[in-house]
Amino acid sequence: MTDLTRRGLLAASAGAAALAGCATTPASPAPPSQGWTPDATDLAAALRQGEMTPVELMEATIAKAEALQPHLGFIVNSDFDRALAKARAGGQAGPFAGVPFLVKDLDDYVGMPTRSGSRWTLGHPPATRQDVYIDAFERAGLIFFGKSATPEYGFLPTTEPIGYLPTRNPWDVSRSSGGSSGGAAVAVASGVIPIAHASDGGGSIRIPSSNCGLFGLKPSRGRLIDPHIDPSATNIGVNHAVSRSVRDSAALFAATERKDSGLPPVGMVTAPLRRKLKVGLLMKSGSGKAPDPQVETAVTETARLLSNLGHRVELTDWPLDSVQFGQDFLTLWSAGAAELVQAVAKATGKTPDATMLEPFSLGMANLIAGLPEGALPAAIGRLQANVAAYDSWFDTYDVVLSPVLASPPVKLGYVSGDVPFDELSARLTDYVGYTPLHNVAGAPSMSVPLYWTAEGLPIGSQICARVGQEKLLFELAYQLEVARPWAGRKPPVHA
Repeated sequence: MTDLTRRGLLAASAGAAALAGCATTPASPAPPSQGWTPDATDLAAALRQGEMTPVELMEATIAKAEALQPHLGFIVNSDFDRALAKARAGGQAGPFAGVPFLVKDLDDYVGMPTRSGSRWTLGHPPATRQDVYIDAFERAGLIFFGKSATPEYGFLPTTEPIGYLPTRNPWDVSRSSGGSSGGAAVAVASGVIPIAHASDGGGSIRIPSSNCGLFGLKPSRGRLIDPHIDPSATNIGVNHAVSRSVRDSAALFAATERKDSGLPPVGMVTAPLRRKLKVGLLMKSGSGKAPDPQVETAVTETARLLSNLGHRVELTDWPLDSVQFGQDFLTLWSAGAAELVQAVAKATGKTPDATMLEPFSLGMANLIAGLPEGALPAAIGRLQANVAAYDSWFDTYDVVLSPVLASPPVKLGYVSGDVPFDELSARLTDYVGYTPLHNVAGAPSMSVPLYWTAEGLPIGSQICARVGQEKLLFELAYQLEVARPWAGRKPPVHA
């Protein structure tokens, strides 16, 4: 079993300096508790049993973060002193009492500035309030020691904000970690922490999970504690986490679940699926193209695994006009950028330019400004109509399997915010076509790390379900984790 003592953790921290040439270990048939580094469930148990103190664990975590940050760029702002003070004070309760944690830098955390990956926020004062979802993390016992990196306002599926360090993938530092929860995913994948806050407005939990070899589940809209509850298809963002083990994600989900969501309650899911499912297999992207052959191989392997587990898999297609959907989603996404430009102009008294906001953010705002009258409401109306089309999928299937992305992790710079707008929009249409529908539908979807390429790059498989069916997805994830464990896989750059 992994050494959970202070000596073992500090040895792991010291080893973080050995950053190159570490071979990826083969997948182990052992359960998550016997992976290459403990998950949050194991760490919390070790703290309860007195095998280490919260201060010792936080000191070891900070040592790992300091060793890897210059190479991976996953933290925007550190909060080490306050974290150590909280660890010394003790008193944490909940399932993860004393476990270190990062908050994504799109969310306010009292006492820390919120940068949102943007240069115009530099110099802004620390937050004086925080969302109830961040409060729920603290009630679960987690101790925050910093803010994780994100692209500018979460707009892009890579974490390379101009003016900040790029967040590098620990499986290959020349490649993207994904976004917008890229900093969170890298901190977990590299072994600094076992679980981190993430959010998802168009794939931002699932994309970095796929790129970094993690488990990431996007909840149904309104499922978890959140002050911004709105049933419409325009409220597409949700919060949760990225983790190495399914049980960590399930436990944090249970700790932050709303009791009044109106959806069938989930509670704590602890066991694999016991029934057989009918699975739709979707391979064609939203732009109508086949994915990269390596992605097709990965998802085909997942389909084969599901079949071997007794599930019935058959090909399916999008339940709607996926090309029109992609255009409408870009319009909705761009409306958010237009609102940002207006907010910055109001706050500064200046017209935002490329010294304040990234070219892609400005380009999306210009796209909205150039639309004919009524185009945005028409796009939103079509998106809302697609909710019923998505739901109709599950009159035939229990779940639908697809890629998360059209290719393995791309090189840094390929979808960064300084690529010319038209070129970047075309790249995004091809690269990120599988994830946004679930946000519009308000439905749960997950990325499961079941495949690595011959070059050692992870490729996640996406599995989605009807609104409110998180329990089904967690149970299926447990089954897949037992059948093809990933806990023993270690990236070349690791703590």
